[in-house]
Amino acid sequence: MLDRIAEFFIFGLMPLAVGMSVVPEPSVAAEKTLKGEVMYRERIALPPNAVLSVQLADVPQADAPAAIIGERTVAPAGQVPIKFEISFDPRVIRPDMTYALEARITAVDRLLFVSDMRNQVDPLSDAPQTVMLKMVAPSDKPAAASLFGQSWLVEYIDGIGVITDPQATFRISEAGKAGGSGPCNVYFATAKVDGAKIAISGIGSTFKACAPEIMAEEKALFEALAKAASYHVDAGKLVIVDKDGRDILRFNAAS
Repeated sequence: MLDRIAEFFIFGLMPLAVGMSVVPEPSVAAEKTLKGEVMYRERIALPPNAVLSVQLADVPQADAPAAIIGERTVAPAGQVPIKFEISFDPRVIRPDMTYALEARITAVDRLLFVSDMRNQVDPLSDAPQTVMLKMVAPSDKPAAASLFGQSWLVEYIDGIGVITDPQATFRISEAGKAGGSGPCNVYFATAKVDGAKIAISGIGSTFKACAPEIMAEEKALFEALAKAASYHVDAGKLVIVDKDGRDILRFNAAS
């Protein structure tokens, strides 16, 4: 009889113990926010349509592409000092990398102010940052007429259609560093431009998970970028075309 009671307690409680076991869920790192302000020395008021763009990026070694960790657009910018906050995933920050803030102020088709020095930061620090900008001399060539140095907002993605919200961005430098904010993640890539020809490779991104339809939009964006063969800029729009001559991406100038 005692043996049967012992057997009941041993084997009868075992399912309960299994049922009560807790499987730990993967931890999700909370977003980190880098706060700061943008200044310039000139005593000049900004026009009402001025737009501030600030990016947190790594400082690559050699010819490696820069990764944009996070970015923020303030429109209208208002007047200096202009405060900004950039949210990013702290898991992408590596102790062996250097990080810096880059900023620019534009108005319609003109670049007004830009950061011309390295504003190195510790992204994980809570210390507020100050970015000093330099005034850009007027140019006869509108900034929007160039592919380089312009923030572009996605308007159309092949396979998805016209995009309204959320808006993804695209940016490319003359050094061939490309990237921006996707519908969900920050991404980076390498771009090779030769005349009207363009090839985009090495596309990588952060690993944030969003709603399925947003992830599908982001996947289509990355696939379209990888198929880029040529481009043209017209009336403030950037159009990227594949090797068969199909429009696969359309962007509006962000400012």
